[in-house]
Amino acid sequence: MPLSVAAEQVSQCLNPLALQIMSRTKEFACAGSDDPQPTAPPSSRGIPTPTPADVTPINLSEDDNTSIASDDITIGAEASSKKGYNDSGRKIRTKSKRFKRMLGKSARRVKEVAETQVERAVHKVKHGKHETTNSESLNVSSDEEVSDSLANSSVKIKASSTNKGPFQFHGLKQVQDIAVHVGAVWSMKFSHCGRLLATAGQNNVIWVWVLKDYYAYFNEMRSKYISKERGAVFATPPRNTMEPPTRDPPNIASEDGSSRYESSDQLDEEEEAPFRSLPFSSYVGHSADVLDLAWSKNYFTLSSSMDKTVRLWHVSQKECLCCFQHIDFVTAISFHPRDDRYFLSGSLDSKLRLWNIPEKKVALWNEVSPDSSSNSSGGALITTVNFCENGKFAVCGTYDGRCLFYDTEHLKYHTQIHVRSSRGRNTKGHKITGIEPLPAEHKILVTSNDSRVRLYDLRDLSLTCKYKGLTNMSSQIKASFSHDCKYIVCGSEDKSVYIWKTNVPQDVTKFRRDRNDCWESIRAHDAVVTCAIFAPYPHLMARSDDRTEGSRLSFSSKSRSSPNTDSCCIISADFKGVIKIFMNS
Repeated sequence: MPLSVAAEQVSQCLNPLALQIMSRTKEFACAGSDDPQPTAPPSSRGIPTPTPADVTPINLSEDDNTSIASDDITIGAEASSKKGYNDSGRKIRTKSKRFKRMLGKSARRVKEVAETQVERAVHKVKHGKHETTNSESLNVSSDEEVSDSLANSSVKIKASSTNKGPFQFHGLKQVQDIAVHVGAVWSMKFSHCGRLLATAGQNNVIWVWVLKDYYAYFNEMRSKYISKERGAVFATPPRNTMEPPTRDPPNIASEDGSSRYESSDQLDEEEEAPFRSLPFSSYVGHSADVLDLAWSKNYFTLSSSMDKTVRLWHVSQKECLCCFQHIDFVTAISFHPRDDRYFLSGSLDSKLRLWNIPEKKVALWNEVSPDSSSNSSGGALITTVNFCENGKFAVCGTYDGRCLFYDTEHLKYHTQIHVRSSRGRNTKGHKITGIEPLPAEHKILVTSNDSRVRLYDLRDLSLTCKYKGLTNMSSQIKASFSHDCKYIVCGSEDKSVYIWKTNVPQDVTKFRRDRNDCWESIRAHDAVVTCAIFAPYPHLMARSDDRTEGSRLSFSSKSRSSPNTDSCCIISADFKGVIKIFMNS
């Protein structure tokens, strides 16, 4: 079928970035497109030739019918006037040639209709097998199942058959449901202070959500900037983190647990909901899907999009502060962890760029070369980027399954990791969808489109552990760590959220300790879970009257500790734009 028609149908269930990559790497069948195609019958391409009963009839015009009839009469007259075996064979060949010429376009249309029907049948069969496989995998894990029902929705907690407990998330319950997005959510990021959440996706808009207890503080901040001139926000530009940090939001809980700020526009909020039901702010400016988000330590936000731009925003203003133009789709971005005057961007033009925000220009750049050992087309496409080793190295993931490391100072190539299995069907590298550094350790977490999450040790580039259970064959899903780095969370194409322990427990007897298929999953969505993250400071998500004395202390953005180490908060979003917040009771 034509690529334009296929794009409309496939885009309803596939990440648009994945669709673009498929079209560029020739993995998308373009039969019937404007490009010249061979006229070989379907059977020559491995597709069974359809029977007449399977083909939709095509009505011929009266002129076509008349022409065929007249040819039949002519051919019949010639047959009666000539004799002999050779003459009859020649007449049959002549008739065949004329008949093929006469049908022409009609025959090609019949072939296209047949191919379309066959493709639809194959898709239905594959889809049915996929659903069957998912259901079977869920049934296998039903040995350890706990259910928790809410007033409006139910949360089903499951564990793999290899996970014999103890279960850390059996008390998880849904406390809030946000359905503002129109279309899929592609990215969710918490601010460094843990009090703001930015979400973006298919509707081209970035939404910023604030915790109810801190709305008054950020609203006061915004009011101060509104009362000044438009350029006042640049009084606190992105800064070098070696300088004294900007003031964190004050602790707003008084000794009796009540809030010292009173909001001027009180809403009828759910008691257990941590976020306000209405977004604190919305950033409008992109003309295509927003693929990635990044926060600086002083409330600046970067957004990358399929409109080939990166835009800079600040929580105090709704207008875009700066636009960084690229040549191709910008798949991923990341602020420098020690100097957020710089940020890293990766694009489908295979270029890795380090931008200087105050000067609004590219400071350094490098181009990713295709892997000489791989025959995959489009292998140099950059699909994700990040910093590791506290900003010492910039790392990017590619379409052909490589993680390439560059020293940040000069953006020169350092080394690379081939993310693939040593044997089996995953020996070929798959698209890297996420790279996450493990804080305070020389390790990175890599997510790829072979439905695997891998933890690598950067000291010797060895595989520390491989996490299995999720389904991620074509989505841009990425895994991330919990606030204490004890757990890993990731979305999945089977509509679930998967959680693993980062380190395999010592009391678990396993033949291989570098494999972890002991997972717990949350089933609460009705569509593909595109994003899943832990809240960086779960104690901030609790209600004011539930906080302990320790939680009333002021916590800076540099601290990763929490008063209640057993508490956790997970935020997930799906392909339909629904965001759900879960808390461990």
